[in-house]
Amino acid sequence: MFDFLNLFGRDSAAKIEKNNFSAEKDMKFIERELQKFISSKKRQDMLTGERYYVGDHDILKRRRQAIGEGGELTEVSNLPNNMLVDNQFGKLVDQKKGYFLGKPFTVKCDNAAFEKELKELFDNRFFSTLRLILEDCYLGGIGWLYIYYNEEGELSFRRFKPYEILPFWKDEEHTELDMAVRVYRIYGYDGERETFKDKVEVYGKDGVRFYESEGGRLRKDGDKSFLPYAFTDKETYGFSRIPLISFKANSKELPLITRVKTLQDALNTARSDFMNNMQEDCRNTILVIKNYDGEDLGQFRHNLSQYGAVKVRSIDGCEGGVDTLKIDVNSQNYVAVCDMLKKAIVENGRGYDPRDERLSNNPNQLNIKTMLSEIDIDTNNTEMEFQTGLDEALEFIKDYLYNQGKGDFAEDSVEIIFNRDVLVNETEAIENCQRSLGILSKETVISQHPWVVDAGKEIKKAKTEQPAEVLNV
Repeated sequence: MFDFLNLFGRDSAAKIEKNNFSAEKDMKFIERELQKFISSKKRQDMLTGERYYVGDHDILKRRRQAIGEGGELTEVSNLPNNMLVDNQFGKLVDQKKGYFLGKPFTVKCDNAAFEKELKELFDNRFFSTLRLILEDCYLGGIGWLYIYYNEEGELSFRRFKPYEILPFWKDEEHTELDMAVRVYRIYGYDGERETFKDKVEVYGKDGVRFYESEGGRLRKDGDKSFLPYAFTDKETYGFSRIPLISFKANSKELPLITRVKTLQDALNTARSDFMNNMQEDCRNTILVIKNYDGEDLGQFRHNLSQYGAVKVRSIDGCEGGVDTLKIDVNSQNYVAVCDMLKKAIVENGRGYDPRDERLSNNPNQLNIKTMLSEIDIDTNNTEMEFQTGLDEALEFIKDYLYNQGKGDFAEDSVEIIFNRDVLVNETEAIENCQRSLGILSKETVISQHPWVVDAGKEIKKAKTEQPAEVLNV
């Protein structure tokens, strides 16, 4: 039987003491928590981040409105209604992702055998998965790495979307899972129309339980109701902890969209309003009519649109005419507002502007560091969270290598170095490397050279060259 303890200040978070739940009371709890999670603001923010990243912004649902009868706003369909998306949010996410994980990370270990095994596991596929998890961190505030054994018994890695995972934490700091529930939808086709099923997976220490959800009620998913994390013909095995590892962009698990959404919406609105004002001419804007030679205003608009002219007449000495009622559009005001909003998005999102004035006049390394200070501080926090996540993954990796008979690396430490894609003044950096020769070791100097990717390989290449050739380099 469960002993649930709600954690204060957290949406859909609870503490459980056992993972083997089957009683109806426990199932009711899972159903209730899932419903709370699906409708929670936290999950909606995750979905909003995903939506805005691909360009599906709120401006696309905008309708032109005007004051109608009784002073109420009513939709107006005969006015320009531009819905322009200037996706600075998507650009910011890609920038931060490229800055932190633009280059593969480096693994260093005193044990050469352990380092070799790690490099085989941390291959390009794993790095690609880690980049997607980093993207999830910015879009959803948290990313998830699932560690499992494939059909060949090999250790494998899989990414879960943040809006699919309902975590149950042991502590308020969200450092260790007690249980996790994954909810997702699969689509099919019955020959006439598209169908779907809602699947629910419950992850405990002993394995995964599978359910289908219909109308908010859970039922076992056919014969595949339980699967241990590892098994043989005779035995099944669990883990000392759930093999679902969280990666966070920040300790509060806040999606990036929560920082910049209002600014992004304001930028889209400003651009759309500018285009609306530019397109409002005498054929579709407000007109002041004097002595119009006709009665039907609809016919008046038709004639104006088709012929570009209308007939007017003079009555009692008063000349007829048509004037437009409009507000002059100052494009410079829109330029200033858009520039201000773009700058605010960069500052609040903690990115950097590559067109910064400090790069045009005197792009020395101090100016570059000043420009990158905000994204550097934010990335430091993200890197700390990712180091913690990879440390957890290493525990599973060490157990796997031990079980495979490849060695006991429990006491071996590993250093993971994230190679950020930092802007540098190459001339200044090379001069500093040259000045450091004789003060620092050659390996340290070579590792700091802007043209060097792998210092170890570069040193091996240098040793194979003739001294005269080295001097000429």
